[in-house]
Amino acid sequence: MTPTLETQAADAPKHAAMHPDEWQARVQLAACYRIFDLLGWTEMIYNHITLRVPSSASGGERHFLINPFGLHYSEVTASNLVKIDVQGRVLDHSPYPVNPAGFVVHAAIHEGLPDAHCVMHTHTTAGVAVACLEDGLQQTNFYSAQLHDRVAYHDFEGITVHADEGPRLLEHIGDRQAVILRNHGLLAWGRTLPQTFAMLWTLNRACEIQMATFSMGRARPVPEEVAIRCSRDALQFDPRHGAGQDVFDALVRRVDRIDASYKD
Repeated sequence: MTPTLETQAADAPKHAAMHPDEWQARVQLAACYRIFDLLGWTEMIYNHITLRVPSSASGGERHFLINPFGLHYSEVTASNLVKIDVQGRVLDHSPYPVNPAGFVVHAAIHEGLPDAHCVMHTHTTAGVAVACLEDGLQQTNFYSAQLHDRVAYHDFEGITVHADEGPRLLEHIGDRQAVILRNHGLLAWGRTLPQTFAMLWTLNRACEIQMATFSMGRARPVPEEVAIRCSRDALQFDPRHGAGQDVFDALVRRVDRIDASYKD
């Protein structure tokens, strides 16, 4: 039987009417949610990774994509990501709600930092543990040395649902892309999603090593001049050297071998 126009429309890809640049961003972000799940960086249905919709697809408006509140990271797909503005208003008629604690912090960063194309936030055990230490991340390991003078701190003000916290957060962040939210968790932002991932992975890894080291005793500090050199030589954050694209692509390939449904 020849399909009717109605059945053809029903069978058409969900992204057929979407700008290709937005769809590409959706697929990349959905893949990242699956990578977080693979790494165990999930917090039930909480926490967020947000990505700006390319200006070519948004007409220059500040729109960004966020996970549907209520779905586990393993359930996030390109088509069920929610598009919102900086006020948290849903723009794509999504049936899913948005967690207020997600868009308040993320929107402040996307709006206040022109280069913050992507923002990631986690509550990993190691990240929260180091965030609860009085001295925070210490210069004691290979990974923390790469973050010398790259880490910002923001004091805990409670559950992040109040927009008036935004200016203080931005003041504390400055231009540093790795952020420790005291008593709370880790955050990173970057010019691309892979760069943001590389920054967050390094920060979280530094926290893991610090937690393991402190459980055994006193840590041996990295000399200041060595840490400065390490931070300068950390090429994984540099756009001229891929800015994390290679490691992100490797993890996407791993996700593809397990479950490629994030592309739906």
